[in-house]
Amino acid sequence: MSAAYLGDTDSEDEVPNGWEERLTEDGRVYYANHSTSQTQWIHPKTGARKYVPKELPYGWTKQVDEDGTVIFFQESTGKKTHTDPRLAFSRETKQSVYDFKQRFDASSTAFQVLNGVDLTGKRALITGATCGIGLETAKSLAKHGCEVILACRSSSRANEAIEEIKAIKATAIVEFVKLDLESLTSVKTCANEVLIKFRTLDYLICNAGVFGAPFKLTEDNYERTFQVNVLSHFYLILLCKPLLISTKGSRIIILSSESHRSSLMTPENICEEYLSPRVASNFVAFLAYGDTKLCDAILATEIDRRWGHEGIICNSVHPGNMISTEISRNWWFYRLLFFIVRPFTKSLQQGAATTVWGATAEELNDVSGQYLNNCWLCAPTEKVTNRDMGESLWSMSIAMIERVMGVLPANNK
Repeated sequence: MSAAYLGDTDSEDEVPNGWEERLTEDGRVYYANHSTSQTQWIHPKTGARKYVPKELPYGWTKQVDEDGTVIFFQESTGKKTHTDPRLAFSRETKQSVYDFKQRFDASSTAFQVLNGVDLTGKRALITGATCGIGLETAKSLAKHGCEVILACRSSSRANEAIEEIKAIKATAIVEFVKLDLESLTSVKTCANEVLIKFRTLDYLICNAGVFGAPFKLTEDNYERTFQVNVLSHFYLILLCKPLLISTKGSRIIILSSESHRSSLMTPENICEEYLSPRVASNFVAFLAYGDTKLCDAILATEIDRRWGHEGIICNSVHPGNMISTEISRNWWFYRLLFFIVRPFTKSLQQGAATTVWGATAEELNDVSGQYLNNCWLCAPTEKVTNRDMGESLWSMSIAMIERVMGVLPANNK
């Protein structure tokens, strides 16, 4: 099948005059030179080989007239064209798993990342999805056909979030499961409900977190910031492992932060007493946040080391600096500071972009154990890839969970 070039990519990718970009029936891109009547597989300017997704972009259908003419129809606009819309989403063939072109950046929104992407049949569980970046992530995925599970504490806030999502897409499939990250028992109850109700889980997005919260011990006798930001999410991931393994290409996204670079945690001091102190005198909220965000990035790397061979992809992401969300609610000074810098920070849609890109981008199908920022691969601190720190954090976290909940099955570790 041939198709005229759509012309909505950058100038470097445009074909020269007299050339036409075409598609074979199986989705391979080739190039026709009208002056010589010859064809070739490589781009005449860049020398790259390209391919297109197997499926049509979201919202497009293919129709064949009685005379055999193929017409593509966009449902939302009523537009008809003979040009295969997949050409607008062509990709260069990668020479390695990390060899791909950057399509988005710090200014991109989650909706832009998902342009043309059909997530029908996919399922995502998102923690902290009733407000801020979590809600924006849920809206974006649901708009493109993904079934979304909101894992959060409040049923009333979940219902409000569901109404907001359905205002964008009335047919969206959205469910609520109760989850209180200050309780390991609640985590287990939530995971059990998910395991009973569902057979697959494509995206597990650990989004919830606390910042600047005063010292508090949870019902499990652990420091709140560490338990909410790290330990409970880790426990949820462990419990959901069977679902993730049974879902081909499943991905875990753990929200970290550039604050991980400020952490004072080292291979020498990484221990329970440092990360989860029992007394307020050993706790500094701002430093604790940086420590937990480093732990999140380390765990993403360690999950890849341990589970990568089972087909699970896990990456950590930084959504953006000081985005206006409820995360600043714990101290008036933080609320004031976030208000002052608001005009210079990302919007919620921009803040959700890297999470959504990490969860759904086709170019990341084989990319795991990485730290993502501004919809791209970003080098974290060396501590993130320190194997000793990864093993210490893993063992320590398992021991803290088992102390409260009993011994975990070996296949969940």
